[in-house]
Amino acid sequence: MARLRRNTRPETPDDDEDVEDTGASSGDSYEEPSASDSELIDSDDVSSENEELEPAGDGNVEFQIEGDFDRLIGNIRDSGTASGSSILSSIWDAPLQENADEEFLDDLRAASGIGRVGKGKGKGKGKEKARTRQGPVLSHQVRALIGEGHHAYVDGDIPEAIRIMQEVIRIEPRAVSAWSVLATCYRDMNEPAKALQLSIMGAHLRHDAEEWERLAAKSRDLGFNQQALYCYGKVVSLDPSNANALWERASLAKENGDLKMARLAYLGILKRYPHDISVLNEIRHILVELSDLDLCATIFRRAFDFYTTTFPTGRALAADGTEVTGGGFTPMEIFVLADLYNTLEEYEKAIFITRSGYRWLQGRADQRFWDACDDDREYDPEGYARDDSTVRLKQGFYPLDINARHRLAIARLKLGETNEGKLHAEIILAENASDYSPLFAEIADAYFERGMFAEARPIYEILGADASTSSMHILMQAGASRRNLGDLKEALEVYEHVVDADPSNTDAKMKLAEIYEIMNEPRKALELVYQVIDARKRRPEPEAAENSFQQPHGQANTWSLFEERKQPRSKPKTPKARNRISKKDLEELERQKEQEAQRGHQRLQQLWPAMLRHEREAETEWLLEAEKLVESFRETRDLFITSTAQRGRTTRAARGGDAEEDRMASRLHLVLEGSNALRKSKTDSSGGRPVDFRGISFDDWLVLIMEYAFLLTRLDQYDMAEEVLRHVLVSFVYQSRVSQDKLRLALITIGIHQQKPTIVMEHSRKLISAYQFNNEPFRILLASLASGLPSTDLFITSTFQKQLFREMKLTDAAVKGKNIQWMAGSRRYAPVSGGKDKDVDEDVEAGGGEDEEQMREDVMEKFAKPEKPTKDNPVTVTIYGQTCNAVKSYQSALYYLLFGYEYCRIDPVICLSLAVASIGRAMQRQADNRNYLITQALGFLTQYRSLRGSADDAPFVDEVEYNFGRAFHQLGLLTHAVHHYERVLQIVDRRQTSASASEDVGVAREAAYNLSLIYVMTGATGLAQALYKRWLSI
Repeated sequence: MARLRRNTRPETPDDDEDVEDTGASSGDSYEEPSASDSELIDSDDVSSENEELEPAGDGNVEFQIEGDFDRLIGNIRDSGTASGSSILSSIWDAPLQENADEEFLDDLRAASGIGRVGKGKGKGKGKEKARTRQGPVLSHQVRALIGEGHHAYVDGDIPEAIRIMQEVIRIEPRAVSAWSVLATCYRDMNEPAKALQLSIMGAHLRHDAEEWERLAAKSRDLGFNQQALYCYGKVVSLDPSNANALWERASLAKENGDLKMARLAYLGILKRYPHDISVLNEIRHILVELSDLDLCATIFRRAFDFYTTTFPTGRALAADGTEVTGGGFTPMEIFVLADLYNTLEEYEKAIFITRSGYRWLQGRADQRFWDACDDDREYDPEGYARDDSTVRLKQGFYPLDINARHRLAIARLKLGETNEGKLHAEIILAENASDYSPLFAEIADAYFERGMFAEARPIYEILGADASTSSMHILMQAGASRRNLGDLKEALEVYEHVVDADPSNTDAKMKLAEIYEIMNEPRKALELVYQVIDARKRRPEPEAAENSFQQPHGQANTWSLFEERKQPRSKPKTPKARNRISKKDLEELERQKEQEAQRGHQRLQQLWPAMLRHEREAETEWLLEAEKLVESFRETRDLFITSTAQRGRTTRAARGGDAEEDRMASRLHLVLEGSNALRKSKTDSSGGRPVDFRGISFDDWLVLIMEYAFLLTRLDQYDMAEEVLRHVLVSFVYQSRVSQDKLRLALITIGIHQQKPTIVMEHSRKLISAYQFNNEPFRILLASLASGLPSTDLFITSTFQKQLFREMKLTDAAVKGKNIQWMAGSRRYAPVSGGKDKDVDEDVEAGGGEDEEQMREDVMEKFAKPEKPTKDNPVTVTIYGQTCNAVKSYQSALYYLLFGYEYCRIDPVICLSLAVASIGRAMQRQADNRNYLITQALGFLTQYRSLRGSADDAPFVDEVEYNFGRAFHQLGLLTHAVHHYERVLQIVDRRQTSASASEDVGVAREAAYNLSLIYVMTGATGLAQALYKRWLSI
């Protein structure tokens, strides 16, 4: 777990800003391989691949990471930049200078701890860097500046705090707190990209693997994939056992299209967890795409040897007692290895793996005498008689999967052992072609390659006769088989059919021309040749790969450590020219879309009652109809403030394909023609913004979108539901306060359902910022956050604490009549000296045309100013005191909770929180007045009991008794604790006997668990067992 360094003064920003204790998971669990297992990946031809994966020594990791920091700072100084105001941009704009590619690779190896760094790299020498690694002693001037910066930040003067901390960095770049405060400032200014950059700079000096992992996750969330790879590399170098970081780095490299990096990353995982099946399956796709089949076959073969040796019976027992086939090495892995050997033309190995692998899975691994047979009599089908009398070994007639027999057929045919291959092929060809069309096609191709056209032709014809199994390859091969057999007329018919079906198929035209030439029809042949030549002339020249994969215009990423772009994976396709749609056609298309939308909305209303009853068919139909309407709404760019709202948007229905391309082309044509949909929409009485879209009011659209998101969440499609709601948030028609609140409450709702406390916290904080001096958003947050560590971690984050602190300061300033002013930009009150309130997230983005700008201004005018408070608010100070309690800063908690008690003395929550803080402080070593604090805690508990009710029929008496028992339990007064815990159990037991509340257990389970701890500690295990059986058993 990462350490949270907090100042004793809660209002002062932490040195390590926003380092959230998220409890980063170590990922999937693995068995630790033995040394002999690890050696399987280090030898022979794989050793060269893994040389780059050797982690740096423990003593060199921090040295290399700080070397990266020195390089960044050194680039700035070498470029002559000295002014603090430009240092931020200089950090990330500094080029890698000469030898950029080599330095990049060395830096990446050093950062990730993988590979060997070139000698002589870096600015400093060994002794000099070893000295700086100890950390500089800050001068009095630097310490004074840091203190001034902290005070400026606490006072809300963000620009001044930034200026001072930039000056600190200019003087002493290794001042960690300066980087942390700068990151916090930019985070409060709602500039997460800059804040992330600064956090990464500071992380170079802390060497905290969990912090690097969080920075990598944030980089990935912001779309900085190369930067995320860099951060994950740091995690691996600092914590080589972090399986989660290993997986994330590998999957991100694969997602980013960097297959070489993904290969190295997965090989690194495989080195630490040899023969892991999930790793093998992931790396297989990458190695096949990189055409590195030798390495793929090698690692699969070593895994095969490992599993056959470890589980000689072909079975393994899982933890729950169930049998696992092959210990995880299933027939699918055997098929993969056989296919690799067949592709590599190592057919004998493919035969051996298939035969011995299935023998092993059948529990006959000791029958190795079958390997001496040159044929496959071991797996002969029932009833088949061999006429070979020279071999004494009888036929085995053991069952063999059809896919395994297919591998044997391919290997035998390609070896030239046609009789044995035909035996297997005939068994496969007796199956249904539509069910095993890929197997049929591969057998036909094997016959074709061997020149056995008579055998290949009927297979191709069977496949070509069915539309579900036919393809251009099948038809072309069928024509070639007929031509090679001398049936030119039949071959001519096939090629003519292909050309008619695909006039752009130049290969078919050339084959057809050749047949025409053979048949002495030169004019037809020449015409086809001219068509092919003309098509090649019209074909555009392919652009260079590096130019084809540049970042799109307007998305240049100046806030990432690396150039963020995906690696080219294949040759880009040349877009087909499309005919321009006329204005009349566009109007007709829009009319059809409007009619379709109204029909779909009516159908949704008809299905609504059945959908509420959770009828499966109705739910499915309702979801499909709603999806069409929601996607048509989201596809209309004029409904959104700027075009950036459309960037990166995905849909459920179609992610690619001809149908989606046609829809996109139609949508873009509509945009170019002025989007007639909105022009024809009805407007409100003032002639302002439209009130409907395609005949459906915007209020009905909003209800539909939210219900659609709720149903998606209930069907475990939360990611899509969140994306839809976030996208609609930026629609200009939903920028009113009421609409924004509905959408944010909907996001909070699906976050609660999916147990996503980060979503709950994010949108609750938006509501808190929007409703200044209002306690309801705080109550929504507290009611929405569930119990557990993730929610607690979010509750104590420094960003939330700072927001609470600002709200307290502003409320206090307003009550005391201090000078605060209304900021029109953020629509909040802010201190006069602080300028614009930087803590508010701008939900309405800038940009767009004049009509959009006017519409935003009309919306913003409707946001009324909140009334200034006239009396002190106990809610914010109490919540802030509870956050201090949660981080065990009890002295600060007492300070703020006493303010809350002064503001409201009849609130039981404040009294209970003060009791917790008093007992917590009394338990700390620094406390010099323990007896007083304990007495104070019991006094507040007594006040809490009088306010909550202590009579036996009081609704919360079990809660009161439990809290008293918990207090005595912490103080070590076990007799008193047992008395109160037993009172809780008696009250709940009595309550359950009543018919009105039979299911209400209150806090009985918590009390029973704590009471059992006391019983076990005092030796009364029998009483503890009784508690387990009565209260703690499911």
